[in-house]
Amino acid sequence: MHFRVTLKIIGMLLMAFSASMLPSLIIALSFHDDTAEWAFGLSFIITFIAGLLLWIPFAKHNKVLRTRDGFVIVVMFWSVLGLFGALPFYFSTPLSTLNPNWSYVDALFESLSGLTTTGATVISHLDSLPKSLLFYRQFLQWFGGMGIIVLAVAILPMLGIGGMQLYRAETPGPVKDSKLTPRITETAKQLWYIYLTLTVTCGLAYWFAGMSAFDAITHSFSTVAIGGFSTHDASLGYFNNAAIETIAIIFMMLAAVNFSLHFHTARTIRQKHYKASLLHYWKDEEFRFFLSVIASISIVTVGTLWLTNNMSFNDSFRQGVFEVVSIATTTGFATADFAQWPGMLAFLLFSAAFIGGCAGSTGGGMKVVRVLIVLKQGLREVQRLIHPNAIIHVKLGSSPIPDRVAEAVWGFFSVYTLVFVIMMIALLATGMDQVTAWSAVGATLNNLGPGLGDVASNYSSVSASGKWILCFSMLLGRLEVFTLLVLFTPMFWRN
Repeated sequence: MHFRVTLKIIGMLLMAFSASMLPSLIIALSFHDDTAEWAFGLSFIITFIAGLLLWIPFAKHNKVLRTRDGFVIVVMFWSVLGLFGALPFYFSTPLSTLNPNWSYVDALFESLSGLTTTGATVISHLDSLPKSLLFYRQFLQWFGGMGIIVLAVAILPMLGIGGMQLYRAETPGPVKDSKLTPRITETAKQLWYIYLTLTVTCGLAYWFAGMSAFDAITHSFSTVAIGGFSTHDASLGYFNNAAIETIAIIFMMLAAVNFSLHFHTARTIRQKHYKASLLHYWKDEEFRFFLSVIASISIVTVGTLWLTNNMSFNDSFRQGVFEVVSIATTTGFATADFAQWPGMLAFLLFSAAFIGGCAGSTGGGMKVVRVLIVLKQGLREVQRLIHPNAIIHVKLGSSPIPDRVAEAVWGFFSVYTLVFVIMMIALLATGMDQVTAWSAVGATLNNLGPGLGDVASNYSSVSASGKWILCFSMLLGRLEVFTLLVLFTPMFWRN
């Protein structure tokens, strides 16, 4: 383990992260009625100095990063980032005034929820908050959506050596070795170019559809990051605009698709192969399965709302499709309270979040490709019962899945289930009821946000110990369980 190099990199990343507070500081200084300027100024100074103090003693240490170093850096940085990212919330006078009993654990919960794109909140009265704080919440989600380490690999040349270790430790999905370009720094840059393009396009679309410039920018952050934070208590339902909801659906779907498909589209368009730029989406089996899941659940939801909820077909379709896409992609935007829908629908939608988005996307959950592989392996076992001597391969598309990947998927699925049960028992021990505990763990572990029961609207009623547990759950979900849990094994620390 190269602890000196690890601390040096953490210091550099922390100094870089402090810059994320400057836009909110500028906004606070630009509005006379914004009283959060000192909170951002003080937080920026503390964060930058802390990073500087970590970097200076080890500035001259250079070592090639190993796989274990990558895990430590990623976990430490996400943890430290949450701690320092909470400072503007903690120091904010408007927040503590509008939310009685405001504490550091509340600030940490909000910070980690933003950075991990979970979208669970403990804040009420969003419409009364200063624009600087609202912008900061949204920007945290955008910053964490693609992955801060991926950004660091793209912009910090000194991470070019060993950057693959960081990229593999943070990138979602069962296949960690795939790169869009031969150089990992170029891969990271291409991912962020796509991410930025989607964000700008989404923001412009929101603006043309009737949002203010501020709302368009901030909601584009949380839409493309699949975060779900909003600047209004009523979420996107505040606007009551079908065009805005349609735009949100389109970009939630685009952000939940594997970004390698978008990269292929951009490349084929540059080569003027326009038909191929769209055809390759349909050739991808994970994408087809993802669409089929969304379509199937949407049909059931719309039909149930229309037949049992005294709603017109237009309202059933509008609300049903939006909520299905929002929950299934783990975004968490709302135009209706799905927790108040028939019990079967609430459970169905929430269960869809366990599948989540595609691998290599900004979506949460277990990832579509893992669920698809598990289903295919189950089907293979049925076929083996019928033909015990047959050699049957599990394939994605026309390519057989390597045994290493299949074993990793089953390992992830089993550990994920075990972690879910343990976290739920821990929440039950705090006095939480079963429905709330089950949905709170599911919402944070899948980086979804809204839950059922007492956490359907926000998490302010959760005890301090429960919030610490859910903070850990959000980190587990964002780092896909193994990246975090591996640090707790004795084998990891042996030479």
